[in-house]
Amino acid sequence: MTVATHLLAVACLGLGPTDWFEPFPAHKVIGNVYYVGSKDLATYLITTPQGHILINSGFERTVPLIQESVESLGFKMRDVKILLNSHAHSDHVAGLARLKEITGAKAYVMQGDQEVVASGGKGQYLYGLNQWTPCPVDRILEDGDEVKLGGVTLVAHRTPGHTRGCTTWTWKVADGGKTFDVVVIGSPNVNPGYRLVDNKDYPRIADDFARTFEILKKLPCDIFLGAHGDYYGMLTKYERTKTTPGVNPFIDPEGYRAYVAAKEKAFRQILAAQSAGTRSDR
Repeated sequence: MTVATHLLAVACLGLGPTDWFEPFPAHKVIGNVYYVGSKDLATYLITTPQGHILINSGFERTVPLIQESVESLGFKMRDVKILLNSHAHSDHVAGLARLKEITGAKAYVMQGDQEVVASGGKGQYLYGLNQWTPCPVDRILEDGDEVKLGGVTLVAHRTPGHTRGCTTWTWKVADGGKTFDVVVIGSPNVNPGYRLVDNKDYPRIADDFARTFEILKKLPCDIFLGAHGDYYGMLTKYERTKTTPGVNPFIDPEGYRAYVAAKEKAFRQILAAQSAGTRSDR
């Protein structure tokens, strides 16, 4: 079994790394931004006086963890008005339909991923057999669209490659008399099994990844977050909130730049290797 086939089988069974399904303490990131995900599947709650926004749903089986986290912070699920996501893979959107059911919120999805979400997983590159409960899409986003609620404005950046509609979210948050730029990276990862050269299922994949890195490198970032906690060292930073009170470890512009540079380097290396392999086959 190839790595890609193994990952697909794991996803189809609704399984995955144990830290995907392990509860984790809800915690404040900065201002009105909170982490309410599992130990590695990141979900973010953005609170406003007119209702709240959730970014990423995890799986259906992680929705109760999200609800418990939201309520542990003193907020109510019925006050969630908008559901967003980072990209249309099951570990980030398979719980959207259930969240929509229990909150009555609207689901917004970037162009390129909307049909995957609405169909419950059909049309994915590489993971097409991985299905979940379909979620109606209330608004299809375009690159640069704004999502506004209660004085908060999020900007949706289409950063494709990982999926066609992979989305990086940015917005400004006030805390302690200062304003900070928040970035939630959708995903810049070239997964095992991804074909960057001669990909008939996703012909533009290499160009899309290259475009994504150009976008990510230009984004101002103070607060570095991502679709998985391990993108930004969440576990270590969370522990630092307890050992060094008064210092916010999530303020990490250097970490953001280093992460983007490392992922671009990995992309370039994989692209070069696959291009060389293709030439040698001719």
